Amino acid sequence: MMDKIILNGMKFYSYHGVFAEENKLGQVFIVDAMLLLDLTEAGATDVLETTINYGEAFQLIEKEMQKPSKLLEHVAERITKTLFEQYDRLQAVTIKITKPNPPIAGHYDGVGIEIHRVR
Repeated sequence: MMDKIILNGMKFYSYHGVFAEENKLGQVFIVDAMLLLDLTEAGATDVLETTINYGEAFQLIEKEMQKPSKLLEHVAERITKTLFEQYDRLQAVTIKITKPNPPIAGHYDGVGIEIHRVR
């Protein structure tokens, strides 16, 4: 069982979607990230370099969210790849991206995707 760093409810205004209106107008997306790694050393030493800096991880995710894509799946894969490249300690990642207001008729809180990748 791995320890987790959790970044919940990050909100980004971005331009993702297959419809022209989505790419022109954009909308808010909600991203949840779960970063799995061993936090034993960080817990014992209280040293930032033995864990993942939440603020830095947020900035990496934000940067990938700013790049337009048609599919949320593509955005999530880019985020995962970036996090793995940046953090050697990272063993697995779960990324969930929710689109609260997609151009789909109906009543719901949002639609989205969730991926889980292991190094």
